Amino acid sequence: MERTDTELVRLTRQGDRGAFQELVERHQRKVYAVLLGMLHDHDAAWETSQETFIEALCCLDRFKGEASFSTWLYRIAVNVAIDYQRHERHPPRVGVADTTVAAQSREIGERVCAAIAQLTPEHRAAILLREVEGLSYEEISRVMECAKGTVMSRLHYARKKLQAQLQDCL
Repeated sequence: MERTDTELVRLTRQGDRGAFQELVERHQRKVYAVLLGMLHDHDAAWETSQETFIEALCCLDRFKGEASFSTWLYRIAVNVAIDYQRHERHPPRVGVADTTVAAQSREIGERVCAAIAQLTPEHRAAILLREVEGLSYEEISRVMECAKGTVMSRLHYARKKLQAQLQDCL
């Protein structure tokens, strides 16, 4: 029987390293996908995904269980990506992220990625969490630590900007 995230968190807090490894294995692909969508760089996404899990382990005592573990983990990942871009002065690279492009052709896929890369980190995170990860507005608001209305506004702005930039592709 598979253990729940809540049970694995409890075991990790008690010193069970195997429990944390199970959490990492369970969530690493989705965390990496979110980071790749935000950073458009495989190496940066790998580096920041490692930072995300290190931060999660160090701050596990702050996980209250009010939201799901994955929502809490996504919040850490988004923060790590934003910090990476701001402090390391790495602008988002334009490229085709395998997990985010569902376009029919490479050219359209590259244009979509380029348009997403031009969004602010907050708008990019909102659009990727909604459209790629399929999170609800409520889940995104918990991940991004903002009101549901703010999430809706960010998504609206991001979609309008993407629509304007991709008008001739539609």
